[in-house]
Amino acid sequence: MNNINKQIIDALYLRHACKLFDKNKIISKENFETILESARLSPSSFGFEPWKFVVVQSPEAREMLREYSWGANGERYGHEGQLGSASHFVLLLSKKAKHLKYDSDYLKHLFKDIKKLPDEMVEAYMNVVKNFQSSNPDLNNDEGLEKWASKQTYIPMTTMMHSAALLGIDSCPIEGFDSKEINKILKNSFGVNTEEYKISLMLAFGYRKNEEMFPKSRRSSEDVISWI
Repeated sequence: MNNINKQIIDALYLRHACKLFDKNKIISKENFETILESARLSPSSFGFEPWKFVVVQSPEAREMLREYSWGANGERYGHEGQLGSASHFVLLLSKKAKHLKYDSDYLKHLFKDIKKLPDEMVEAYMNVVKNFQSSNPDLNNDEGLEKWASKQTYIPMTTMMHSAALLGIDSCPIEGFDSKEINKILKNSFGVNTEEYKISLMLAFGYRKNEEMFPKSRRSSEDVISWI
């Protein structure tokens, strides 16, 4: 195994869902910017980039989340959890349905102004998206589109976690929260336009307080991989 292959595998063995971080160890600005940039560069279906990342560093802001984020408040473990100990705490938001429909202003702006496609290509691409959405029973309604967008945020989540692991930084993805209440906080306290975005998941970063109790174990490659 050459050096880069070994680095990748070693990093994945290092990574685990860290429940408590060392508050005295702070991720460097350079390293966290790399983690965020890896998220920004993540792939998405049709290149929609249906996400936004909110980094919550203020202790007061984190405390607003605590009551409604049982997966991050540490109560069940008898400590302050990721909210109280993480060096950096990120909310991953996904776009709402009206911004994802084939004729939305967001998609027109994305294709024309961000991706710099010529007008004729923008129109052709929008038609491809229209056919895709209308012919897919899971995507021809608002609920389906928003579920699809939320699933997309798991791509940058994984990218960030793996980038962090390669940098020797721990992380933990979190789904245990009251989305209705978190969305209220996003709107009323964090200045997020909740007509455009909603909470999808949370992700904490830092350096582990304690070592893992058990070595990493997984099902065998023979059990999970098939070649046809």
